[in-house]
Amino acid sequence: MAANFWTSTQQKQLLDAEEVDVVHQVDKEMGFTLEDCKLIKMHMANYIARLAQNVKVRQRVVATAVTYMRRVYTRKSMTEYDPRLVAPTCLYLASKAEESTVQARLLVFYIKKLHSDEKYRFEIKEILEMEMKILEALNYYLVVYHPYRALSQLLQDAGMSDATQLAWGLVNDTYKMDLILIHPPHLIALACIYVASVLKDKENTTWFEELRVDMNVVKNIAMEILDFYDSHKMITEERVHLAMHKLGFKQ
Repeated sequence: MAANFWTSTQQKQLLDAEEVDVVHQVDKEMGFTLEDCKLIKMHMANYIARLAQNVKVRQRVVATAVTYMRRVYTRKSMTEYDPRLVAPTCLYLASKAEESTVQARLLVFYIKKLHSDEKYRFEIKEILEMEMKILEALNYYLVVYHPYRALSQLLQDAGMSDATQLAWGLVNDTYKMDLILIHPPHLIALACIYVASVLKDKENTTWFEELRVDMNVVKNIAMEILDFYDSHKMITEERVHLAMHKLGFKQ
């Protein structure tokens, strides 16, 4: 395991937004758009979170699982890697990587409990087979650095401990986007503190100016988060179902 983010494979594998916002050729042939891709990834991030609540693993496992899922789809198509199988398998793999192991049979039990739809139901054998495919897609690199650690330290330094719950919730919501694949964790944490400062009407300009970071990047990330909240209001179950239907995965 790398000693820190800056010497990690994650840092070396950060992508440009254009590299993340990709629709694979086989998906395009199914009539799949970039908007469809984003909708399904967000839908599956929510699905991972629901599963995690049932199998009782901490938020860090959810964040790692969602990161795996998002990373997989920068390299593999949704047509070939069914999101309904990839999502729970990423949670299974993340639980092991984060030393909070969930037994495959327990995961399968809750998948069946949460979904009456047969198309969501998978057996242990299918989870284990997909695990090997995901490991290969991830190049067997499983360590993920998240914004949470930096967030706690930065909030204390900024004198904003009273905004911990708000900022933590903002970080959680960033996993409904691809930010973790594009930006270093501490910049995501700072962007969430920036948004929290605005929402709480707290003047932190001097503190931010004293940081040795590119505030243009921090503000751009903050704008992406705020834009997401605006666009999220327009997302309906019907739109998600239509996206899944385009892949031939009728719900």
